Amino acid sequence: MFSFGKKTVIGLDIGSSQVKAVELEPHGSNFRLRGYGFALLPPEAIVQGSFMNAPAISAAVSEACAMGGFKSKDVVTSVSGHSVIVKRITLPAQSKEELEESIRWEAEQYIPFDINEVNLDHQILRESGVDGQMDVLLVAAKKDLIDDYVSVISEAGLSLLVMDVDAFAVGNMYQHNYQPSDDTTVALLDLGASVINMNVMSGSVPVFTRDITSGGNQYTEEIQKTLGISFEEAERIKVGGRPGETSKDVVPQEVEESMREVSETMLAEIQRSLDFYRATATSSRLERLLLCGGAARVPGLERIFHDRLEIPVEIANPFQRVDIASSAGDEEMIRELGPSLCTAIGLGMRRGDDT
Repeated sequence: MFSFGKKTVIGLDIGSSQVKAVELEPHGSNFRLRGYGFALLPPEAIVQGSFMNAPAISAAVSEACAMGGFKSKDVVTSVSGHSVIVKRITLPAQSKEELEESIRWEAEQYIPFDINEVNLDHQILRESGVDGQMDVLLVAAKKDLIDDYVSVISEAGLSLLVMDVDAFAVGNMYQHNYQPSDDTTVALLDLGASVINMNVMSGSVPVFTRDITSGGNQYTEEIQKTLGISFEEAERIKVGGRPGETSKDVVPQEVEESMREVSETMLAEIQRSLDFYRATATSSRLERLLLCGGAARVPGLERIFHDRLEIPVEIANPFQRVDIASSAGDEEMIRELGPSLCTAIGLGMRRGDDT
């Protein structure tokens, strides 16, 4: 949403436990993955969206980009959490020029921060209708959060071009890969390590977004506690092991019940958010739910979500219309990692002039 230039970019997803990066190149009418990289962050390097260990984060960004062998030094990244506000508002119909003049005043009514301490952006979702109203998506991010990202990326020898929002990055991946019709409504759930980003899309328009304080680390911690193993080994078990292993090879039976309990807690929060959406939306029908993020790879999660939410559930595939170059690495392994790369791929599809 916040643009800093006009170039081909690296899609950089800085999560609370891991940094993921991709570099895409145009390939016909689609994209091709040139390379990808990732690096683990030390515990509590990022806490509730705040950077607590900037040098470690910058080092992880450098490591992920070095692993990917990227040519570009230009970055699109994204933010979420308590320092980011996304609000759909309805305003009297006005020209784009008038909206540019009035949006700051309008934002003061909806943003719970000092207006001088945030970066603002907006997008018109619905032009003036017969009701004389227009729908506008308002986005605000605290300046100190943006400054932290700029600093970390600069220290890694890179240049920030665009700052997006996590949920919109996943939405960008969805639009390109799934090419939804205008009458299709889908809920995108990005299951991060500590936060779940929900984005309900009507066609290509975001109509409801929410960040839920829950995530994949709860699975990992439960496995770690149950089996008395390291966090890293618990993480491997959580996602069903390495390529070629099945969940039966790596998920002990005594862990399955505790993982289901974590799922139930998480699903209760998701259900509340979906209920709120249905209560406020003009059309509340959801055709399906797409799961993204590292925790989407938890064995059996698709079935658990379907049984509880009674909505068709799929694991998102960010490579439906994105080819994988042979230089990027083992294609089977990359495709298996697909759900965890959704945000980075959505960012990598952006351009500095695509605001």
